[in-house]
Amino acid sequence: MIASSSKLVGAVARGAKPMVSQTSRLPSSILSVARQPAGRHGLVLSQARNAFAPALMRSTMQSRGVVAETATAAILAAGKMQGAGLATIGLAGAGVGIGNVFGALIGGVARNPALRGQLFSYAILGFAFAEATGLFALMVAFLLLFAY
Repeated sequence: MIASSSKLVGAVARGAKPMVSQTSRLPSSILSVARQPAGRHGLVLSQARNAFAPALMRSTMQSRGVVAETATAAILAAGKMQGAGLATIGLAGAGVGIGNVFGALIGGVARNPALRGQLFSYAILGFAFAEATGLFALMVAFLLLFAY
């Protein structure tokens, strides 16, 4: 099975004629939009892929609970999701900040164990500031998703 599929891939990559005839297309509603004969330029499945992509995106959005009636609504929904994803990058910054704070605490206590209590109080303050920035980023992400 693997050898036969690799032969087919090699034949398609070289620009050979497809083994399937033009009349035996898939009777699927996904591929029913604007059927045009495939070109003879080596990209045999380009027409099917171009017809399949919008239907795939539509079904993916609907399976995730996002149903858009117009193109404007779809663009707005995509922008909200992208903005929320970008806003959560701030959570990674908070994680790095917390790691730096406690790494510096360990280094400071290793150099001078007598200042352990004072350094720990500073570390807790630094932890609170770093965590607050992460929570602000998460709040912005949720605001983008659910408030607008």
